[in-house]
Amino acid sequence: MSETWKTTPMPAVAYLKSLPIDDDESLLDVELPVPQPGPHDLLVQVEAIAVNPVDYKVRQGNDPGGEPKVLGWDAAGTVVAVGEQVELFEVGDEVFYAGAIDRPGTNSRFHAVDERIVGRKPSTLSFGEAAALPLTSLTAWEGLFERLGLREGASEETGTLLVTAAAGGVGSMVAQLARALTGLTVIGTASRPETVEFARRMGVTHVVDHHRPLPEQVAEVAPGGVDHIFGTAGTDRNLAAYAEILKPFGQLLAIDDFGPVEIGLLKSKSISFHWELMFTRSLYRTPDQAAQHHILNRIAALVDEGVLRTTATRDLGTINAAHLREAHRVLESGATIGKVTLTGF
Repeated sequence: MSETWKTTPMPAVAYLKSLPIDDDESLLDVELPVPQPGPHDLLVQVEAIAVNPVDYKVRQGNDPGGEPKVLGWDAAGTVVAVGEQVELFEVGDEVFYAGAIDRPGTNSRFHAVDERIVGRKPSTLSFGEAAALPLTSLTAWEGLFERLGLREGASEETGTLLVTAAAGGVGSMVAQLARALTGLTVIGTASRPETVEFARRMGVTHVVDHHRPLPEQVAEVAPGGVDHIFGTAGTDRNLAAYAEILKPFGQLLAIDDFGPVEIGLLKSKSISFHWELMFTRSLYRTPDQAAQHHILNRIAALVDEGVLRTTATRDLGTINAAHLREAHRVLESGATIGKVTLTGF
């Protein structure tokens, strides 16, 4: 392939100030220098991206003061250059990853990323199908097997898991992993016929409606209560219901953002509360950053074995400002099923 990319500015999508997504200047097409990979970095030619709630939350709450800020925390592409200390990948490798929250995002033609948080792209998926998976897979895997302490492959480990917004990006990966790799019964929340159907395809056994009181609905399928709750949204407003639903010594995990809550509601049952943020390892440069490399490789293997499937449901076209504005609008509506992707420049 031609190497003119080394000296030619690259196309990217950025924002200069925090604006409502209906403003044509909320996201802009720009040209930026190609990033130079650091010692542990891969330089990836981005072929596809996926959009997550973190994209619009950063855009809404972090004004860059007129300097172009590139968003994006999901990508699949091809390695075109490597840093001097890279050991896990070579030029030409196809990869997928979620990037780091404190570095420039993936909405650019080329992107530099630490190899230790990158996995090999599933060979059976297109770049777009693969780009849908990293952030949500890492969140689901770390939440289930690290924060909640479940054991991968422990089919004899019985119990019940409730996952909220089971048709969403994270919820649909939690459901798949729990159904395939544990013996847990999976209850998922969904409210529309299309989200109920998608949640069931992703591995949910029982569906309850999150627009109706949860305790009565959950009691119909799990009379004794549930052992674990994976909360992807609404943890603050549902905390009292969760305290009622969970068994004594149960576990509640949250990934959503909220203010002060009455955590004392969990005390009488000795319920454990856990946070999960898949950016923690890269943000704090923890010694075990490479765990995400191994998790993504495991996800890729499970996809190629037919155990897991992509959660990509809608591709909005090429990677440009107009299409990304539409993607942000879709996610801000709160009615997304699976993952929204964009492919090519």
